[in-house]
Amino acid sequence: MQESLKVKLLEMIDKYPELKFQFIFQDWETDFLRFYRSQTNYNISKKAKFLNTSVYKGKKSLSFAIANPSVEAFMEKIEGVLDTIDSLPEDPDFVDLETDTRKSDEKTKENNIEKMSLEKKIAYLSKLSEALEPYHFRVYGTFICNYENRYLINSNGLDKKMNTSPIYFEVKAVSDQNEVTVLEAFGSENASSFDIDAIIEKMKQKVQIAMSEVVDVDPDEYEVILAPRCIGEYLAYYSWSSCSAGSLDRKNTLLEGKIGEQIFPEHFTLIDDPTDPMIVNFDYNSEGHLYAKTPVFEKGVFKNFLVGSYYAHKLNLQENGAEASCLVMNTGDKSLDDMIKSVKKGLYISSLHYMNFINPKESSITGLTRDGTFLIEDGKLTKVVNNLRFTVKISDVINHITEIENQSYTFPMSDNYGQFSVNAFRMPHVKVKSFKISSSTKTV
Repeated sequence: MQESLKVKLLEMIDKYPELKFQFIFQDWETDFLRFYRSQTNYNISKKAKFLNTSVYKGKKSLSFAIANPSVEAFMEKIEGVLDTIDSLPEDPDFVDLETDTRKSDEKTKENNIEKMSLEKKIAYLSKLSEALEPYHFRVYGTFICNYENRYLINSNGLDKKMNTSPIYFEVKAVSDQNEVTVLEAFGSENASSFDIDAIIEKMKQKVQIAMSEVVDVDPDEYEVILAPRCIGEYLAYYSWSSCSAGSLDRKNTLLEGKIGEQIFPEHFTLIDDPTDPMIVNFDYNSEGHLYAKTPVFEKGVFKNFLVGSYYAHKLNLQENGAEASCLVMNTGDKSLDDMIKSVKKGLYISSLHYMNFINPKESSITGLTRDGTFLIEDGKLTKVVNNLRFTVKISDVINHITEIENQSYTFPMSDNYGQFSVNAFRMPHVKVKSFKISSSTKTV
């Protein structure tokens, strides 16, 4: 962050003690490689700077953003805010900005854009493409590395810096013969844990099954094995919709008054853990609160809502800064092979798509399977199943987990708005005894 701009931001805080300011400055860089039909499609390297400013006068507020900000551009925007803010409506529930001035060690991380060079990325993809070519599958996807320094300053004394360098790798292999797709992904800041040989081996296993006959299944309730990406997405949706303080404020959760109660089976534990070394680590949440390891469910007992500054004030809750950006589920004691062998007739579901809540309070949701849904018969993956529509309650999915894999995997989540931001979850496979399939799309 350029020193002259930082000085001006701090001057504004001192000059207008009757106002409250929140500044988030992002110095962001990305190296974005896209590949198509096993060939590099394009590569974009980009740097950008952004200043997001919120100004509060009593209970009135106004926010603005500036790309590649200068002192002059900032002052011009501030003058407009000062002319306008008195005419705005109040938020009767606003109390104050973040007051947590505690700092992490604020370590500078290795820049994965440099560690994962374009040449190295292309070499990894070439190796993957060559391994799948004998099966007549082509490779599509993205390989992204970011590097960002984020500065958080406000009128309550915050002056913090957070550095992240996530890796986002997602690859689909598409059959030339029947257009069946299979998926693998990796998301972490730990570049040394990226193992292209392990990814190739898992992809080869999937494409061999994907060459099987394509079938439909009837609407019914099935025993299923959910891939880590699937259970991770369900838990993310559930955390955001049912475990946030905002949902509590809107009376849109069945967890109100349930802290300390047994909600799910004892074998289920979910933690929001920004310290896990295998995912993307954050020192602070989006408001600048120290982001610490926070149990959401522990042995099935509901432990914490996700509470930021605004709802801590409004609902008189203890702020914990958790945001469900770093979800980690506990592992169990079963191997994936043993889990599959234990299913007489069911489904292996690799990925979910186009999910929408039917009733967020009850966690009922509908969506589609994609990128490799397979029939399990007598303990073996036997056929490809057309993409299916499911209608389930996420709470039922969790309650119906009967087995949990003995290892976990990282996969990325992303936000495509503004700067391409990346976080990651760490999840095992799970076996669910009852999962409702409502229809087939009749297509792969």
